[in-house]
Amino acid sequence: MKKYQYVIALSCVLVGAVGFSSIYLTNQAKEREAELARQQQLMQESQQSEQEPLVSDSSTNQIADANLNPNIQEQNEIVDDPLAEQDLANQRELESGQVAEVEVTEETNGEVEEEAAVGTIIEEKLSFDQEKRMVWPVEGSVLLDYSMESTIFFPTLQQYQYHPAMVLSGNVNDKVYFVARGKITNIETNEVTGCTVTQDLGDGYTAIYGQLKELNFDVGEMV
Repeated sequence: MKKYQYVIALSCVLVGAVGFSSIYLTNQAKEREAELARQQQLMQESQQSEQEPLVSDSSTNQIADANLNPNIQEQNEIVDDPLAEQDLANQRELESGQVAEVEVTEETNGEVEEEAAVGTIIEEKLSFDQEKRMVWPVEGSVLLDYSMESTIFFPTLQQYQYHPAMVLSGNVNDKVYFVARGKITNIETNEVTGCTVTQDLGDGYTAIYGQLKELNFDVGEMV
């Protein structure tokens, strides 16, 4: 009788243990399924958040800029034209008090240099060549020759003097030519040589012409 009771009790314990194990395993399986479902839901939410575009505050900034300057809204419509974008940037710099720098290209430099060359008069450099013969100012004969080593007699003054020039004969209204190319530096009238013209020949050389009239040039001219 006792042996039969032990068998029944052992059977009940085994049945209870099997039932408890079944319940425990079932609960574990449900918890795993719930955890997997929760992880899948989190992954789906993260993927959706990555796919959603970021909303910037550019629209807000554009509205604020439009309130400050009504022309900006019209200018923002031109987005594909690079020249329009540059003009817009220059206008914003000017409105903010900044001066936009203008890039000077090689073509612009050439035009500026050409305009400067047209408006600038390049002064001729004088150079006197001693080996070249000078032109006689008139075709008359020599009345008084150059003499600085000894004195010569001056008929008009009735005395002997040193003579730092040459006196040539000529008729009234004869043309007088310059002995070489040079620049007129002075025109004056004195008691000795009358109307006198000074010409710079270059390299320290100067030619002086006296007893002239009816001049057809002015000081500063190249003749």
